[in-house]
Amino acid sequence: MQRYVRADWFGPLLITLAAIALIGAFNPAFLSPLNIQGLLLTIALNMLVAYAQMIIIGIGQMNLSVGAIGGLAAISFAGMMQVWGLPAPLAAAAALGIGLLAGIFNGCFIAWTGISAFVITLASLSIFKGLNLAVTKAQPFYGVPDSVKDFGNTTFLGPLPWLIIPAAIVFVLMWYLLSRLPLGRFILAVGGNAHAAELSGISIPGTVIAAHAISGALAALAGIGWVARLGLGQPTIGDDWLILSFAAPVIGGAVLAGGHVSPSATVLGVAIVAIITQALVLFHIDPFLVQVVLGGLILWAVGMNRWRELRFAGSAKRI
Repeated sequence: MQRYVRADWFGPLLITLAAIALIGAFNPAFLSPLNIQGLLLTIALNMLVAYAQMIIIGIGQMNLSVGAIGGLAAISFAGMMQVWGLPAPLAAAAALGIGLLAGIFNGCFIAWTGISAFVITLASLSIFKGLNLAVTKAQPFYGVPDSVKDFGNTTFLGPLPWLIIPAAIVFVLMWYLLSRLPLGRFILAVGGNAHAAELSGISIPGTVIAAHAISGALAALAGIGWVARLGLGQPTIGDDWLILSFAAPVIGGAVLAGGHVSPSATVLGVAIVAIITQALVLFHIDPFLVQVVLGGLILWAVGMNRWRELRFAGSAKRI
């Protein structure tokens, strides 16, 4: 039992189950099939956003351009289908490639210049958002095929949305990357102690570039998913991702200094944020309070992580 209590996912899981039970008791509509479908759609898409940031937190950095990359990929996906008439799979592949290149762009500048990721990604956020507005002229692309809209809004097996399938695949891939593949161990090693990782033969620049490339691809996939969900290429896609992208991994026990992240606990962090957001809507509470709640959750999660670190450090000294 003590091993489970120490696991990153244990606390978020308890909070998730308690929130579902409590909100469902006060408002049975929360557990209706339609509401469950909407909740799962939100979790599936926001999970991709959270993973795009989580992989960067793993190397002890941050990516402020996650939303801008996702937005650029989203309007590229919709625009290529409307303007060039590309089939959806080909347009999606091209949009993923744009996200990948944007991530590599970030990673290369950070690795080669040694400038803080905060500064580089802040600058690239402006660049990618500027490209977004230059391409769209701040107008949406409406020419999204019905097949894409159906994928983003229909279900299978009751309330399960189709969008949950790519999210589940990404979850498995992220778990496998961080727990089984050398690259995943390199990412966490660099985040834990970059100097020690370099002495052990790990390429710091290569690992940083790889992490940002993965982040860019995940952000692009999230942007594609939002186009399918909304049924149009909206230039504002990604504008509100930044706080969420940090909140979910931190609630899931990620250490902002790097070296420790949890794919499963991050999903639960996404679920907690989605449940709270949905509850505010159901109880007719001002939706603008969502940002206040997210900020409070981040502070709470960081405080709890710090408390756990001090507690376990004290236990280790006594032993």
